Formats: sequence, structure tokens, C-alpha cells
Amino acid sequence: MPAVRTDTRRVTGSYLQPLLEAAQARGVSARQLALAANMPADALGPLPDSLAADDYVRLLAVGAQLADDPHFGLHVGERVKLGTYSVYGLILLSCKDFGQVFQQTMRYEQLAHDLGGSKLALDGAQAQYQWISNYPSASRHLVESVFAGIRVFSTWLAGMALPSSKMQFTHAMVGGAAEYERIFGALPLFDEPVNAAHFDAQLLAWPVPNADVGLYPVLQQHAETLLKERARSDQGIAAQVHAAIIKNLAHDRVRLSSIADELNLSPRTLQRKLNEAGASFQQVLDQARFALATDYLRQDTLSLVDIAFLLGYQEQSAFTHAFKEWAGVNPGAWREGAQCRL
Repeated sequence: MPAVRTDTRRVTGSYLQPLLEAAQARGVSARQLALAANMPADALGPLPDSLAADDYVRLLAVGAQLADDPHFGLHVGERVKLGTYSVYGLILLSCKDFGQVFQQTMRYEQLAHDLGGSKLALDGAQAQYQWISNYPSASRHLVESVFAGIRVFSTWLAGMALPSSKMQFTHAMVGGAAEYERIFGALPLFDEPVNAAHFDAQLLAWPVPNADVGLYPVLQQHAETLLKERARSDQGIAAQVHAAIIKNLAHDRVRLSSIADELNLSPRTLQRKLNEAGASFQQVLDQARFALATDYLRQDTLSLVDIAFLLGYQEQSAFTHAFKEWAGVNPGAWREGAQCRL
């Protein structure tokens, strides 16, 4: 059976934008990036609503290679803007102080990307911000882009240059020290146990000068709604379609339009969501039928005609042909083999 992409983690199109801009500034087009990352040539133009997170990780690596830029991750992070973080960025702009900024980051950063998660720890007068990557084997450019982006955006929120903090990365330093010092204010430590920034805990009380705190309740409510929608979609659109197909197979209601209607989606939207998950409707339908078929074939009381009907086939021959495509043998031979294995 063809595989469905199981990693459903995403990056929003707005979060992808700084990467494309950094590449463009170094003479690398979106088309070149896509092809080098084994993606369709037009995958990045126009800017997609979202992108698979593993594709984003790969784009960072190939972008650095094509641009011949040892500090590509830093230069991507340097281009972060308010819009990069989508709704999450607007929430940060409505926070009263940096303590709230960090709290909201830990809660809502997943609305911008699924690349990793933030963690804040206090130790007396010191605070440690740690970012834990969901892709630990990714190139160092991922971590450096995240920390550079945080540094640039935090400076913008504060309306002034922030004090230099002690930075540490798990990877080795590549390239000169000057770019690290320019962006972070000091040279980070390398080959450390975690990716983190250490700073005076008093910074958490610093106000966000231009914060519109009155908007915070509205934005937070909107963000919570988006999180709930993500929680539902995180079940995986393919899994939702699979469940709907199982429910409707025996009633012969497994056409794309009927399944889309059950999921309160248009057929076009359902096709797009499945495509983003690396699947197709026919693929999920075949997988659901194959899974049920193997269960039914273990039940001696069901004939092949019965099974074909339960799977939504009009004729047994159609079921037999499909099953042989899936399993390499006809259903009768598979049933005999299953009985031998008992």
C-alpha cells in the first residue's frame, strides 16, 4: 500500500517568508529552493498558506548550500517581522511586559510553526529561555534562525537594543564570529548541552512600550479558537477521512463529495487538505478497504461476496482485483495463509 505522510507538523506561509527573502537577497530564487529540496518547482510561489515542517527544515539546509552562506540561519532570523508570527505575533504586541511575552510564546508559538517548543526557567535572579527542537538532526541553521528571530523581534518589541545575553548552542560554530556578535551582541557558546539564552530575570518585568493591552482578550480568544481547530486537525485529515469511510462503506456512501459533506468541507478543500498531508482520497479509501478486508477475511462466516458488499463493491471480481493489487495475492489465498498463521 502507498504510504501517507505521518508527520503532520506544519509551518505557516508567513513564517516561511523570511527564509525566501534571505535566499532571494543572495540570488537564490524560490524555484531553485523548491527543486533543490525535491519539491514541485512552483511549491513556493505563490506563497503557500502552510508548508510541511520537514520541508521547511530541508529548505533551510539547501538554502544555505545554494547561497553559500555559513550564516544563512542567522540571516533568515534577522528578517523576522511582526507578520512572521501571524496571530501569535499580534498577541505578543498586546502583552504588558516581557514576562507575559514569554508566557504567550510557550502557549501560542505553535500557531506559527511546529518546529519546536519554548521553555522558561527561573533560578533566583537569572532566567533561562530554552528552545527544544522537534528536528534535532536538522542543520544548525534551524536553531540559529529561531534564536536570531527571537532576538530581532524582542528588540523590536522593546523599542531599544536589549542587553546582551549569554547564548549557548548544541552545535559547533561554523563561519566567523562577527555575524554572531552583530546579531546577538556577544559570541554564543557552542557544543553545549542545550540551546538556550540566559538573562537577568528583571528583564521579564520590562514593559512592552507600544502594547495595545486592550486587544489582548480578543486576540487571546481568537488564538484559543485556532488552537482548538488545530487539536481537531492534529488527528490528521487522513485519519478523519479514514474513519468516515469506515463508517459509510457498507452504505455505499464513500464518494469524495459525500465524505467531504460529512466532514463539513467542500470537495476541493478536502482534496487540498489531503494533498498537504501527502495523501489522496483514493489512497485513503484503498487503505481503509484493505484494513477492513484483512479483518473480514479472518472471519470464516463471511464469504468473499459478503466481504465485497461490505467494502462497497458491486461485484466480487472488482474486490478480488483490488485486493490482489494491495496484497500481491487474491483474497482466497490470503485467507488460507492467515488461517495457517493462526
